[in-house]
Amino acid sequence: MKSYKNKIAVVTGGGTGMGRELVLQLAQEGCHVAMCDVNLENMAETKKFAKEQASSDARISTHICDVSDEADMLGFRDEVADQHQTDSVNLLFNNAGVGGGGSIVTDENRMEWERTFDICWYGVYLGTRAFLPMLKKSTSGAIVNTSSINGFWATVGSGMPHTAYSAAKFAVKGFTEALNIDLRLHAPHLLAHVVMPGHIGTSIALNTTEMHGGPNIEGVRKILGARGAETSSMSDKDIESRVTNSGIRFRDNAPTTAAEAATIIIEGVRSGQWRILVGQDAEIIDQLVREDPESAYEPEFMRRVIDHGHLGGLNRS
Repeated sequence: MKSYKNKIAVVTGGGTGMGRELVLQLAQEGCHVAMCDVNLENMAETKKFAKEQASSDARISTHICDVSDEADMLGFRDEVADQHQTDSVNLLFNNAGVGGGGSIVTDENRMEWERTFDICWYGVYLGTRAFLPMLKKSTSGAIVNTSSINGFWATVGSGMPHTAYSAAKFAVKGFTEALNIDLRLHAPHLLAHVVMPGHIGTSIALNTTEMHGGPNIEGVRKILGARGAETSSMSDKDIESRVTNSGIRFRDNAPTTAAEAATIIIEGVRSGQWRILVGQDAEIIDQLVREDPESAYEPEFMRRVIDHGHLGGLNRS
């Protein structure tokens, strides 16, 4: 994939964050892009930016789609074929994701856990299922699946469970690695890439809260209490404000911007790099986990990460 010009790319979660930046940068290279999201307004803004920055020949289409719903995904595929007048695509970026569903032990409501898992895992699986026939019809193609550092390190610190998110991201990583063997045997003109970002400046924390219908007030109280914070004087509104501010800090204080992340991904795909770590924090954590997997979930491991200059200011509560 030396050139993206006149290729056709499908990007899920194109309304904000890395998805938006992937759309913008692909369009700048003359690639035709079909994006999906659950938020039409965000996609309209992405399309506007892409049209302002991109080649006038680049086609940009927007599609409402819940990636965890197979009927939606198949409908998205059919719309892409119709609106781009094609039976093939060259690139599939299974990028859409959401956080949440941290603990399976303390959370009595399964809905958030399963919603997180369904978007982060089934969004990749169903996207691949839906678009694989069109990819197979291309002369060359790539399936680009977004996992995470939480796909090889199942937490961000020993005091924070991420069971739904991590289970999904581990699944994405393993699926993509196995998929490359499958493709080599049955569709050798295609390559699958697993993307593992560290802390990237996106609105995922804010979007996650909105997607799950607002913050889990009692859950946040428990986390803050476990960290030694005095929560008895905090109102529910105080907790909501704290969660919102945390999401803003997560987006605005990240060491790697969404635009920088998209560039790393696009260049990784261009060079045929199937395993794409995004950010120095991802590279360091990957190295540390490989060196000492037995202690990866102990408090001293997080201190080791911080001593290397990463995740010190990260606060997801």
